[in-house]
Amino acid sequence: MAISQSPARTQFHDRPPRETGRTVGHRFQSVVAMVIISVLLLGGVGSRLVYLQLLEGKHNQDLAEDNRIRLLPRPPERGRILDRNGQALAQNRLSYSVYLWPIKRDDIDWEPTIARLSEILDIPAEDIRLRLEQAGNSSPLLVRIARDITPAQLTALMELKSELTGIQVEAETERIYPNGDLAAHVLGYTGEISDERLSQLADDGYRLGDVVGQLGAEAAFEDRLRGEWGGRQIEVDGIGQVLAILSEKPAQPGQDLPLTLDIALQQAAEKALGDLRGAVVAMDPNTGEVLAMVSRPAFDPNIFSTHITSTEWQRLQSLEFPFVNRALQGYAPASTFKFVTTSAAIESGRFSARSILSTYPFIRAGGIQFWDWNNAGFGPLSFPGAIAMSSDTFFYQTAMRMGEKPLIDWTRRYGFGEKTGIELGEEESAGLVPDEAWKLENLDEPWYLGDSINMSIGQGYLQASPLQVAVMFAAVANGGDHVTPHLLKDDSRQYRRSLNLSPETMRVLQDGARQVITNGTGRGMNVAHLPPLAGKSGTAEDPPRENHTWFGAYGPYDNPEIVVVAFGENSGGGGSALAAPIVQEVLEAYFKSPNPASRSTP
Repeated sequence: MAISQSPARTQFHDRPPRETGRTVGHRFQSVVAMVIISVLLLGGVGSRLVYLQLLEGKHNQDLAEDNRIRLLPRPPERGRILDRNGQALAQNRLSYSVYLWPIKRDDIDWEPTIARLSEILDIPAEDIRLRLEQAGNSSPLLVRIARDITPAQLTALMELKSELTGIQVEAETERIYPNGDLAAHVLGYTGEISDERLSQLADDGYRLGDVVGQLGAEAAFEDRLRGEWGGRQIEVDGIGQVLAILSEKPAQPGQDLPLTLDIALQQAAEKALGDLRGAVVAMDPNTGEVLAMVSRPAFDPNIFSTHITSTEWQRLQSLEFPFVNRALQGYAPASTFKFVTTSAAIESGRFSARSILSTYPFIRAGGIQFWDWNNAGFGPLSFPGAIAMSSDTFFYQTAMRMGEKPLIDWTRRYGFGEKTGIELGEEESAGLVPDEAWKLENLDEPWYLGDSINMSIGQGYLQASPLQVAVMFAAVANGGDHVTPHLLKDDSRQYRRSLNLSPETMRVLQDGARQVITNGTGRGMNVAHLPPLAGKSGTAEDPPRENHTWFGAYGPYDNPEIVVVAFGENSGGGGSALAAPIVQEVLEAYFKSPNPASRSTP
């Protein structure tokens, strides 16, 4: 008989399964596992939350705040530098700079961005990498890596903005010098702060990439020109988009700086000196105001306002110390110094203002022949006559009779051997007034009579700058006062002190200076189109190199307004032939002007 399979199969599946040792509790295993895992997870999260909120809460709050609140510093506009009549010598123009914003990037892989920036900005990748390392990957401040980018570079950066995370392009001002290399050594230049200087000025609010004065007035008056940084505090979201401006502090521009320079006279002095290596100083003998100061060779300060090219740097290196202000460096002052020797001789009491001495081809001292410059002498001369003809043997005799002490003392009274007090003191040489102590220390030998003889005509170890020589001329011109030369147009200070020269000595000095022009070594400047002048020439030996040449003059003789000193470094020739025409050209420009510098409005 056939048996049906289906009902039996159905009955079997409806019956409850038999529990065995292998199946007991299987239905509860997954539930138990889930409970255990949940407990562990919740415990771990809870403990982590406790750790983050209670133990590390303040730290993490600061991190979140740093990521949410960011500071965008704004550099101030640098103050302008003006001449005495308000004409701009240094000013600013709008430009664009490129900054890194380290904190904006969550990752630390800057390499693709650095490579792209290097290509666009033509900056070595290593320079960009170094700047980023100096700032630190978590710095909230912008770090400048390029200034004054070209329109093409600006366009490229804007087109790639979405790819260049952490890069900011900012509009700011750039320093320009509208007259090129005019007065370059007085004005100086600006550039990014060096690491060494940053470490010195960090407490004064300077930061990486700041632009500071590097030379001249830009450096000397940095505090006044700099201004005060401003900035914006902004709130950003997780992808760096600005949500709100929380606060804003406007940058405070630097103060304008009015100088005593007269731009027209400066141009005339630079034209007169031409390409001659040397210096020209023009100064008001009554106030010490520097009206013009020239040094050659020079440089164009505009090249430092951006990134100087290697080609331009190599060209500057081919010149002979173009950054040295020769108006402030020491040289043998030669026969211009005979004003000091005259003062010492008469004030020492060993000579009277009316003394007359015979002059000779040479004077013998210590077995050495000390020759006069014309190898013949000039016969009997008074002090004014000796100044006019610049007789060497006349002044040799004064030094031999009075000794070195009065000569050295009066040299220092005139301001030699110390800085003049001009604001460019960091670049100024004090010169040298030698004495026996100096010789013993530096040369291990005593002071000889020959040292006094050489010093009496501005030779030997004596060193003086063109500016110091101009100060000496000013004392003769203004009746015996030492003036402090200065560049800041500020009448609140006292710039004069008396040398306490006797009236007799002053008459001798001024009479001798006038005779230089009327019948002495500078008579070529005795011209009708200039007011009566007074002056002195000088030619200094500098073996084995060519001579240095000097000439200084002031005028009008009876009421002096201006002193001009010209100096040619190893120029060869004589002071009257080479330096005097330079001085004359500057004086012509001054007296032809409808508004001479010393008469211009304060």
